[in-house]
Amino acid sequence: MKKNNLKKRTLEIIPGLISWGIIFILVLLAFINPVSCAVISLIFDFYWIIRTVYLTSLLVMAHRRLYRERNRNWLSECPDNNLYHLIIFPVYKEGPDVLGPSLEAIKNCNYPKDKMIVIVAFEERNPGARDNAKALESEFGNIFYGYLSTFHPDGIAGEKRTKGANATWAAKQAKVFLAAGGISDADVIISCFDADTCVSKEYFGCLTYHFIKSPKPHRASYQPMPVYNNNIWQAPSFARLVEISSSFCQMIESMRLEKFVTFSSHSMSFKTLVDIGYWPVDMVSDDSVIYWKAFLFYKGDYRVIPLYTTVSMDIAYSNSFLKTIKIQYKQKRRWAWGVENFPFLISGFLTDRDIPLIRKIRRGFHLLESHVTWAIWAIILVFIGPLPIIFGGAFFNQTAIGYNLSKITGLLFNFTLFTGLAWVILSRLILPPRPKGVSWLKNIVMIMEWIIVPFIILILGSTPALDAQTHLALGKYMEFNPTPKSKKVV
Repeated sequence: MKKNNLKKRTLEIIPGLISWGIIFILVLLAFINPVSCAVISLIFDFYWIIRTVYLTSLLVMAHRRLYRERNRNWLSECPDNNLYHLIIFPVYKEGPDVLGPSLEAIKNCNYPKDKMIVIVAFEERNPGARDNAKALESEFGNIFYGYLSTFHPDGIAGEKRTKGANATWAAKQAKVFLAAGGISDADVIISCFDADTCVSKEYFGCLTYHFIKSPKPHRASYQPMPVYNNNIWQAPSFARLVEISSSFCQMIESMRLEKFVTFSSHSMSFKTLVDIGYWPVDMVSDDSVIYWKAFLFYKGDYRVIPLYTTVSMDIAYSNSFLKTIKIQYKQKRRWAWGVENFPFLISGFLTDRDIPLIRKIRRGFHLLESHVTWAIWAIILVFIGPLPIIFGGAFFNQTAIGYNLSKITGLLFNFTLFTGLAWVILSRLILPPRPKGVSWLKNIVMIMEWIIVPFIILILGSTPALDAQTHLALGKYMEFNPTPKSKKVV
């Protein structure tokens, strides 16, 4: 047991140690050898220019495919379809104001309602859970083949207060319900959605099509494109830009299948979920770790299939600027807590003899590199880059590299403006129609607001990820901190 704990703690320390090590070494070099620091900074600047152009190209391609397939009638291409869809909404304090639109979207989707089972999974510790359940049941209880309200007990041994624990409890109740109806697990696709997730009309048709057409449908998760559009016209500029960037990052990841991992609302075979033992009940990052759990269970023969259809969610914000920053920071830090997947995955690799070594190295490196890059990129570009000029003195500024450092930094800024223009255009294309009561001047505001992106990078570029890695390295484990979701601004 002590040996396993030591291995686990060692793996937990590695991401934070690497991130802080890179930052410390570069800052130290800025003092003792500004030229070396400047050379490294220039190399990183060039790397980031190439990376930015590459990622923006992927974003354009992903958006083009999303635009091309958004109105496709997928269900018409699924003859002899006998699949059931099980949809779980794990919730805590969310009430009918949040869940109502989500359930209404499922009600209005293009899929037979007698092939759909909806579960709203409440936490028993929420005093208002029973009343919320009754209100929703009265409106949606008779629409689908099955509609269940479940209440996850608090304090189950071995569990933490996480969404995965609630979702697992609900899925086990669903298995009993399906067995009573004579429905095979293999004929069910389960979707685990955040409370505010509103599916597009063709979502379940698109999901069904890709499940049927997949050569190994039970060896894949299915990931739609998340867009934070539900309240985008009402949200403040800071929160809106952060969430647009988050949507774009997921669209980019959908084009990199080698690195693609489930995120937030996603779907998979119910048989697969049962076979691998459901979601972990003691980890915060349930939406991504479920992929790695299946990856290990199937000896690396598991993948994520992108669905070029959208699920729309709420932008988290408050009635004050500082509260909005706090909410966004906590949300991004919770996402960055996905770094806990690294020790989980590597521990699995160390005990598995069947997954090829090269595949272990590539997947482990991709996971580690993505989290380390997240934790250091903004710090290097914004804070460390100027240090050689500040501490190098007159001699450094007279050298060729000192003379060109500011020019290269300016070139990076120009490239950022160029790629930023592409992001501005694409952000306009995914906007929902302007609601009544919102002035057309908001269109101008939503273009001009992109000038505050550098400010956002300062606050949320790398710090949430570095914060999460530091907590993990110190053994200060995060609790699940749900993002406040309410149609009333908090």
